[in-house]
Amino acid sequence: MDEHKARRVADTIRQLGIRGVVSPEDPDKPDGRWRVYDSADAATRRDITDEVLTVIEGRSRPQTGPARGFVVPKSH
Repeated sequence: MDEHKARRVADTIRQLGIRGVVSPEDPDKPDGRWRVYDSADAATRRDITDEVLTVIEGRSRPQTGPARGFVVPKSH
């Protein structure tokens, strides 16, 4: 993902309460690819981009199954 999308992802994970740090793959190339990591420590961090994007995608999909509410029969 690029820097623009990375900022949107960072905002979204913050709103959802997901822990993660969004930063460039290569700190010397901020205009390159960005990833989501489990911590800011470059020596010990783990890439969690795929996991986070899956959670975000799952939360943004409309509900397709049953929902709570009333069933009102059609009148004939």
